[in-house]
Amino acid sequence: MPTRKEIQWSQLRVGLLVLGATAVVIVLIFLMSASSGGMFSRRLVLRCYVQDAAGLKEGAPVTLQDVTIGNVTHVRIVPERNPNIVEITMVVGYQYARALHTDSAASIAQAGVLGDSYVHIDSAHAVGPEPKENAELPSAGSPSIQDVIRTSEDSIAEIHNLTRHIDTLVTTINSGKGTIGELVNSPEFAHKITAIATNLETVTDAITQGKGTLGKLMVDDTLYNRANSTIDKLNKIATSLDQGQGSAGKLLRDDSFYNNLNSAAANASQLAAEMNSGKGTLGKLAKDPAFAEKLQDTVNQLDTMLKGVNAGQGTLGQLAQNRSLYDHADQSLDQAQQLIQAFRANPKKYLTVEMKVF
Repeated sequence: MPTRKEIQWSQLRVGLLVLGATAVVIVLIFLMSASSGGMFSRRLVLRCYVQDAAGLKEGAPVTLQDVTIGNVTHVRIVPERNPNIVEITMVVGYQYARALHTDSAASIAQAGVLGDSYVHIDSAHAVGPEPKENAELPSAGSPSIQDVIRTSEDSIAEIHNLTRHIDTLVTTINSGKGTIGELVNSPEFAHKITAIATNLETVTDAITQGKGTLGKLMVDDTLYNRANSTIDKLNKIATSLDQGQGSAGKLLRDDSFYNNLNSAAANASQLAAEMNSGKGTLGKLAKDPAFAEKLQDTVNQLDTMLKGVNAGQGTLGQLAQNRSLYDHADQSLDQAQQLIQAFRANPKKYLTVEMKVF
């Protein structure tokens, strides 16, 4: 049998366990009730007045920006507050008071189309001071369940009208009216579609068998081999260029071409600078007015001379304009040529010298 000491120790352990469990339960109740204004937390009582309770019941949640902060405690009728005769009393956790304002708008919202009603407080645009105990919040208009049902009925009516129009359209198509109706109900169109499908099948079969240009492209490996060979050649050319082989490769890899090009650019820049400073013939052409005037006079004299030639003045003008002078000159040249030919053929005839002694 257990001793008296062991029995007392067992009873003590049971008592300690019961006390610990009771303390845990009390702490849990305190934590659970803190967010909803329970008996162990500091609470803030607020009121608002609306025209219609919209199915709101006691115990319904109170939310601030969709976060639950309390519950509804009373819903009653106050006739002297006409037209907003429904008084809603709420308790919220005091820790949320800093997020509330005296101009925060309270409204009754629905959790879905057929869900329960709850109080929603909106402080997004509120700027008033923090509300006190039993403060009254302004109410905001909110759609009732009847408004939701009425809107749903309007939507259903529109859907019904749309369905009726679709039914009329389908009936019209089935009767063969309109372009789509003729396409759907015309046997000729169906035959054409069938013929097109047959032709496409014939073409694809020919391509698969390697017939025609497309068939050769699909089946014959010659084009692929040529393309592959061309790519190999291009790859070799690119490799040669990268290695600096050939003229193009030297242009890419040889620094002398760059240096020569840079030198040519420097010389061109120097030449342009000398021209701008008036040095050399080109510089005088660009900068010296006297040289430009002389050049202009020369051009004018040449122009005058050419005009005289065109007018038939002087020897050159006669040669250019007088046909008879040209013909005589041509005849003289022809005779001179004949004389030269005769001289070459028989030079003794023309070089014989006769000496007579008187």
